[in-house]
Amino acid sequence: MHLTLRQLKVFEAVARNLSYTKAAAELHLSQPAVSMQVKQLEDNVGLPLFEQIGKKIYLTEAGTEVFHYSRSIEQQLDELENSIDNLKGIGGKLAISVASTANYFAPTLLATFSKRFPNISVSLDVTNRKILLRQLRENETDLVIMGQPPDDMNLVADTFMENQLVIIAPPDHPLAKEKNIPLKRLEKETFVVREKGSGTRDAIERFFNKWNIHITTGMEIGSNEAIKQSVLAGLGLGLLSRDTLDMELALNKLVILDVVEFPILRYWYIMHMQNKRLSAVAVAFKKFILDEAITILKQGKD
Repeated sequence: MHLTLRQLKVFEAVARNLSYTKAAAELHLSQPAVSMQVKQLEDNVGLPLFEQIGKKIYLTEAGTEVFHYSRSIEQQLDELENSIDNLKGIGGKLAISVASTANYFAPTLLATFSKRFPNISVSLDVTNRKILLRQLRENETDLVIMGQPPDDMNLVADTFMENQLVIIAPPDHPLAKEKNIPLKRLEKETFVVREKGSGTRDAIERFFNKWNIHITTGMEIGSNEAIKQSVLAGLGLGLLSRDTLDMELALNKLVILDVVEFPILRYWYIMHMQNKRLSAVAVAFKKFILDEAITILKQGKD
């Protein structure tokens, strides 16, 4: 087969998006140019790589195989580029993915790191736990910052900071000024919580199951900001990471309730797959997080 890297790059974009239009926009090419590259690749392979059903396209069996190997080739080329950059000094590309809650502090850390190493380019992806784990498995990112790592993956996961989960309420809530609120008292309240599958939701469910507490869920919301606004509007109590609340607490828009056994103490982890070959810039960023994250974020709050 006489394949070209350009054909594989264009095909990978179409296969990932399952759309010629989106791939063309991503690659800054015309749609006919994208179609031509895919057609040439199919001619070289000798099998169709896509099939169209209605208005949607899907990968064929051959397309799935080519997609798998095209991703591997692209990752190898990225590693080659990083290796060359390493020979020139710390620089190159750094891909970081973080849980949505970690996005309240991750940009501050990246800004400090980027000033220290101006020759790097950083991509930051903020997403949910399910996608973070997929990115780790498929080698789509260098490092991930998130909560509790799963037990069924071969990960190198290092803690670098506490992550306290707290219960929040509006300042005028009847429980706002109470002390040592019993857990059982929470069963009389309605809660606004993160969606199922989020790290915060998983930790909360484990905690309440441990204490045999049954809370009433009024709303499930996939955004920390939306939870805060819902609590402000009086739709229920909220359960969030303390790291998401600096502004609202400073302005006295929300308060943290004094509940027995709270806060729930968790940790933030920086992690990668055990067999991941980290570039020099990824190694430097990991060391930076482990050595300096707490100090930098504390200075930002003072």
